Amino acid sequence: MRIVKLDEQTKQNILDDLLKRSPNNYGEFSDRVQAILDNVKERKDEAVFEYTKMFDKADINADNIVVTDEEIKEAYAEVEKTGLVDIIRKALVNIREYHEKQRQYSWFDSKPDGSILGQKVTALEKVGVYVPGGKAAYPSSVLMNIVPAKVAGVDKIIMTTPPNAEGKVNPGTLVAAKEAGADIIYKVGGAQAIAALAYGTQSIPKVDKIVGPGNIYVALAKKAVYGHVSIDSIAGPSEILVLADESANPRYVAADLLSQAEHDEMASAILVTTSEELATKVSEEVDKFVSELLRKNIIEKSLENYGYILVTETMEEAISVANDIASEHLEIVTKNPFDTMTRIRNAGAIFLGEYSSEPLGDYFAGPNHVLPTNGTAKFFSALSVDDFIKKSSIISFSKQALTPIHDDIIAFANAEQLTAHANSIKVRFEN
Repeated sequence: MRIVKLDEQTKQNILDDLLKRSPNNYGEFSDRVQAILDNVKERKDEAVFEYTKMFDKADINADNIVVTDEEIKEAYAEVEKTGLVDIIRKALVNIREYHEKQRQYSWFDSKPDGSILGQKVTALEKVGVYVPGGKAAYPSSVLMNIVPAKVAGVDKIIMTTPPNAEGKVNPGTLVAAKEAGADIIYKVGGAQAIAALAYGTQSIPKVDKIVGPGNIYVALAKKAVYGHVSIDSIAGPSEILVLADESANPRYVAADLLSQAEHDEMASAILVTTSEELATKVSEEVDKFVSELLRKNIIEKSLENYGYILVTETMEEAISVANDIASEHLEIVTKNPFDTMTRIRNAGAIFLGEYSSEPLGDYFAGPNHVLPTNGTAKFFSALSVDDFIKKSSIISFSKQALTPIHDDIIAFANAEQLTAHANSIKVRFEN
């Protein structure tokens, strides 16, 4: 891995480089995505089936678009051979327990004058969960997207995922969906799936919100339908930043950097450290690991494109650049990681100490692994129960409560020249 002595110019160049990975910079795909969305909106099922044949080579129609109970049983039979079903169930316990602590409840505050103010918390009615297929089939993401929706109390969770050429869905994906609580699963992927969820077709109902990761076509489609429905975020490529001092184990750090670099060639893996010795050792360990890992070609290109070891003079500088990058995953491996953590403002998920590696969060710990990318951790949060609820304000006043303030409301409305607003209050105090 390249080792860079950090200065202001270097930092700015790296930040500019990382932002190039944002889906917002792939405008050349936008017209193609919009054409798919428009076609599905107009022709509904017919367009969905045509695109599924075109892109996935599968003959899907109204009779076989829904995954059947028999297909789910077949998936269980296949996955049970690997022992993955029991692991999924163990992970589900942790994920569910964590998200149950995020529940919000309606509240009301009444006063002696007869005024009642409050907030009514209501779960969304229908949510669409998009799940990638093929080589990018991740049962863990199924759990992370469905569980917070179930905990929130969503009435209907509708999952879409692309089939293979035989019209089958990845068995691990099906088992994870069944265990997590998906209500119905449709065999459709890509931008056409997003369009179907956003606008509705004869087979697929319109939803209130769409969540879940996908390729550039899915990301741009979600961006385009925002407003017709809500979405979780525009997900970019995976990223990890390890913040370390001389106390860190270079072999652990190298392994953790590569855990994200293997995702795809656009993934980012960055070490920020105050120790030149650690920087050199981590680079050497990375080279050893890469030579023996399965996804060697992807890792090499990822590191070549977006892999850095940044050396700073002080821990303050290291923390500052970590906050500027605002990484999806941030590992803190310092003498006192909890103290360092108090100075971190921007990160999707924070992992503290040498035994809290990023894959722990991906699969098992419980917190959600759907996280903000491309610097959006400066203003976005991890997917949570909050994403599947909405809040309504509650206002109830008696005449006694309204009397002492009604003249102020009338004056405020008149100041904005909204006389009908003023009149609405005024008529209640006519003799």
